[in-house]
Amino acid sequence: MAMAMGAMPRATVERMTKRRIRQSSRQFRSPREWALRIASALVVGVAGYFSVAHSLAYTTRRASPELAYTLAPWDGRIAASFSEQLSGPDATPYQRMKSEHLASYALVRDPTAVEAVATLGINAHLRNDPSVARRFFTYSDRLSRRDLRTRLWAIEDAVARNDIPDVLRNYDIALRTSSYASGILYPVLGTAISNVDIRNQVARVLATKPSWGEGFLAYIASTAKNADATADLFIRLKQQGTAVAPYVSTLVVERLIAIGDVDKAWRYYAYLVPGSDRQHVRDPEFKQVNDRPTAFDWVPVVNDTGISASIQATENSGLFDFAASSTAGGEVLRQMQVLTPGTYLLEGISRNIEQQAISRPYWVLTCASGEELGRINLPNSAMSGGRFSGLVKVPSECAVQYLKLIVRPSNEVGGVTGQIDRLSLRLAH
Repeated sequence: MAMAMGAMPRATVERMTKRRIRQSSRQFRSPREWALRIASALVVGVAGYFSVAHSLAYTTRRASPELAYTLAPWDGRIAASFSEQLSGPDATPYQRMKSEHLASYALVRDPTAVEAVATLGINAHLRNDPSVARRFFTYSDRLSRRDLRTRLWAIEDAVARNDIPDVLRNYDIALRTSSYASGILYPVLGTAISNVDIRNQVARVLATKPSWGEGFLAYIASTAKNADATADLFIRLKQQGTAVAPYVSTLVVERLIAIGDVDKAWRYYAYLVPGSDRQHVRDPEFKQVNDRPTAFDWVPVVNDTGISASIQATENSGLFDFAASSTAGGEVLRQMQVLTPGTYLLEGISRNIEQQAISRPYWVLTCASGEELGRINLPNSAMSGGRFSGLVKVPSECAVQYLKLIVRPSNEVGGVTGQIDRLSLRLAH
């Protein structure tokens, strides 16, 4: 055997020797040593379990507070989140009692768990115990300004005290710190602006350009039901120099028209576009290229039936360009009018219109109800330098009108094309 080992390489001999030593040490290890090793392994395993459970609990804390609490019931913040879920507006008496116990337990584990403080405040408020509720919510406010329930209570408390500045201060905090606040508070504040005092205070807050300002104004502009309050708010913003995004201004005009108050819509539009006159068309030379025109602006009508239309800027002015395939026809341009009763002269200049009489475009003024008030056929542009004119009459019973350019199907292979350089509408003398 010794001779055989002597014939082995030195490295091989050393490995075999070390293996025998390890085997021998295991054979002679005491029960105490084995117990310590097993205990250490168990500690490592338990620590690993708690670490994984805690990580998973925090991952699911917002989506499923109950699951998170099941995984890590020792964590005060997780218990606080579960207490918040159980204390919702539709909570049963049992759930509310459980939320109370969980919140108290959470604060023992973590005195800074703001959700637990708010839960206790909500429960006290619902028990009609205002002094206890105030104590908890005051503590919650000191811990964090980001808790939405605390802000909602503070808003309700300020409303009860008729403290409008404090109401709006808490609105501002909530809307800046909670992504869920807008869905709750926009509708409430949108209704509240019907009160002139609140409306004036809201305008002052919006003048400070809060981060939520544009979103709130877009909400009001697209959902408003009170035309007077809506128009007054946006006019006040204009007067005090508060910027309003152009698309929001368009939404305001559209909404006021949609709820049936064209006069209020016109009043706001006149503030937006100084010099606007209800007895004249706006932008007679087509200088304004608007991505979101209001109904009182020129609105090109584009569809998928072979018609194209656009307002195009030129070096010193602008023009309206249109084209339609030979079989296409219909409205290509419109502008809402609020003309007073009387007879009006419509005149303008066209370019590049060359059609048989039956296929030439025409201008028409209609009442909002659809009744036609007058029609002016366009001559070919080669005649009289493209100038055209005609009279239309607005009756007293027609308060809102539409001025439209209509193209008709053509026998020409290239269809109908042309431009309008200028269009005016004024009372005839």
